[in-house]
Amino acid sequence: MAIHLPRWARGSALNERAGRYCGVVQSSSQQSYAVDRLWPDPAAGLTLDEAFGGIALPPAPVGRPLVGVNMVTSLDGRAQLAGTSERLSGRADRELMQHYRAAYDAIASGVGTLRADDFYSHLGHAAAEQRVAAGRTAQPLAVLIAGGGRVPTDRRFFTYDDQPRALAVGTDSPYAATPLPGVETWVAPTAIPQPAWLLERIAAAGCASVLLEGGPHLNAAFLAEGLIDELYWTVGARLVGTNALPMIAPIPGGSPWAEHPREGELISVHRSGEELFLRYRFGSAGA
Repeated sequence: MAIHLPRWARGSALNERAGRYCGVVQSSSQQSYAVDRLWPDPAAGLTLDEAFGGIALPPAPVGRPLVGVNMVTSLDGRAQLAGTSERLSGRADRELMQHYRAAYDAIASGVGTLRADDFYSHLGHAAAEQRVAAGRTAQPLAVLIAGGGRVPTDRRFFTYDDQPRALAVGTDSPYAATPLPGVETWVAPTAIPQPAWLLERIAAAGCASVLLEGGPHLNAAFLAEGLIDELYWTVGARLVGTNALPMIAPIPGGSPWAEHPREGELISVHRSGEELFLRYRFGSAGA
């Protein structure tokens, strides 16, 4: 019987930018970008470190790690420009990603992100040093989520020996029987790794939080199960007018939130140049 995998497990032509409080961590930017905090407590002319250094996360929900989603879209809500998200935002957003990543114990993405571009979640020297100073590991755990297909092993994801890495695969993956060297292999009991199972494995690895960095189908799988707690959304000042996917793809079979959407709480609004950086928080599903 043929097994049909969802697109996030097969890969796609997308490059989505990657019970305790995580420690307060700063991640000094290599270049200075002026940031205005629009809400709360408005302030102008901040540096990225002043505006975002020391991002504190809420406690993880009972029984699982906290789940954040980090995405960028155009003004008309598209998460892709010419096959990747690379040109949807500017350099300030790419530096800001270091702050988001530094706050989390694990960074996860679908294999489609890796296939589309040379994606990696390794932190720079300053962010790594300050994580250590806060009593945490220098690098977050990097988790690559695949289904049963081949993984492009020539990417930089596989070159950072100082960062722990895990590859989550399904039962029919060639890596289930022959793991890749230097990468811990997690074999799901199903053809594709499911969100709840992924969170169990991430928790077993000692992580109380995980940041998802796409793609839209992976985000949809977690939303379908009510497993998104925080959203970091960069709105790039561009219009594309295409049928590219939004940050969260339509949920197969229909969304459980179609009539009663997940309600978000706006935590902060910043801007740098013409870009907006929004942070939302979501309560427990069904609350």
